[in-house]
Amino acid sequence: MIFTTPLYVIFIVFLMLSFLPLNVYFVYLVKKLRFNKQIYVVFRAYILLIFSLLFYSSWNPKYLVLMVWVAAFDFSISQWMQEERARKHRKWLLALSLANNLGVLIAFKYLGFFEESLVGLIHLLGMEAHIEILRLVLPVGISFYIFQSISYIVDIYRGILPPERNFFYYLFYLSFFPQLVAGPIVQAKVFLPQIRRMKPISPLNLKMALFLLLLGAFKKSVLADHLAITADFSFSHIMDVDRKFLWLGLLSYTGQIYCDFSGYTDIALGSALIFGFRLPENFRMPYLARGFSDFWRRWHISLSSWLKSYLYIPIGGNRHGGLRTYRNLMIVMLLGGLWHGANWNFIVWGLGHGILLSLEKGIKDLLQMSKYWKVWLEGKWARIFVGIGSWLFTFVSVSLLWIFFRSTKFSDSLCYLQGLFIKNGDISISYTQEMVTIWCLLAIVLGHILGDRYVKRWSKLERDKSRKQTPVRYMFLGALFSLGFIAVVLMSGNSLPFVYFVF
Repeated sequence: MIFTTPLYVIFIVFLMLSFLPLNVYFVYLVKKLRFNKQIYVVFRAYILLIFSLLFYSSWNPKYLVLMVWVAAFDFSISQWMQEERARKHRKWLLALSLANNLGVLIAFKYLGFFEESLVGLIHLLGMEAHIEILRLVLPVGISFYIFQSISYIVDIYRGILPPERNFFYYLFYLSFFPQLVAGPIVQAKVFLPQIRRMKPISPLNLKMALFLLLLGAFKKSVLADHLAITADFSFSHIMDVDRKFLWLGLLSYTGQIYCDFSGYTDIALGSALIFGFRLPENFRMPYLARGFSDFWRRWHISLSSWLKSYLYIPIGGNRHGGLRTYRNLMIVMLLGGLWHGANWNFIVWGLGHGILLSLEKGIKDLLQMSKYWKVWLEGKWARIFVGIGSWLFTFVSVSLLWIFFRSTKFSDSLCYLQGLFIKNGDISISYTQEMVTIWCLLAIVLGHILGDRYVKRWSKLERDKSRKQTPVRYMFLGALFSLGFIAVVLMSGNSLPFVYFVF
């Protein structure tokens, strides 16, 4: 059930209709007659749980059992951990939970990769080998709900979060349909308290939710899917197309993966907000980043925050000197690349970002020790020059690393990099497709420029409690946005699957 298909529109509309009796109950009985508010909370959670399980089952009902197993195992561990006071025993329970979660992830995602790598290594040594390992279909969204379950157990172990007492609430947390398939990765301490918080949607939030739905559908169906045409052709015909086509293909994929993934996130955030849940921000105009640490504060924010909280800081972070900090950065980015998929290209992509993050930190540390550079960097023109230079270098480096992310083979990645600077084939991009690509890229540039301003304005509106909201006006705007969302979905034709569905 892809977000940008008529089936998802029907799913959302039907779910909203099922909430009408609850909303009537809330408005007329809870507010006026002061009936029990908990009834609204409980029914909302169970209705959304049922629909979330149906949403996931629409792909493959068999793999719903796997998600329920992960939820039941960690729910049981959390109860035992709360009762166990001895730190040693709590560590064993944490290790048991991690073994289960990582074991499930490795079995479904990495066994084939380990087999191929081992066979390749044996062949390099001049020996013959044939290893048969059971190949399992990768369940959709497994990387996301496994990471969420790990964050829950680790937070309980650290004493940050009390264990959830209702198993169905915990299953609802793991299976909540907007973010289940491709994130954002929601930490339990952010989501679980919202289940018991009765917060029916306000007109302002409804406006925001519908705007996010329309924006996400536009990013995916209009921008990402059109850019995919140029990107897919250039990456599948590396030796046949000319240098200009390769550069446009690279820029197209740079724009495609942003619009595709952030478009999914926008629809997820909007869908959740309709039912009173706030999911964390996942993108903040990443191609405006001036440095690689800045890029990871803007790109896939939920993953980078998870890696920082549950991997980088536990292995030492930057607490033990420069060399260990560089080592920790490399480990985190290596595993971050491997999280995306069982492929050497993802490992190279992660290592590339780790190297660039380490170089950036090393250069900053050197500049901080130099009084001359400190004085020079205080000048107006120096700040402008450094700002433009760091942005350009970051954007070009990130774009070049996307080649490894997109290519299926390491040899194809090297061939593509070579083709960007050395003439390959003679096939040129058509004028029509070139114009479509350029206009889509310009739309992304404009969106990045206006994005910061809009986010700041929206935050100001949310804080302004004295601002009067007219329900009729917002109902009209809501209907307008809904029609726009449906129109974009219907005009998208055969919408392509989201890129991050395979992770």
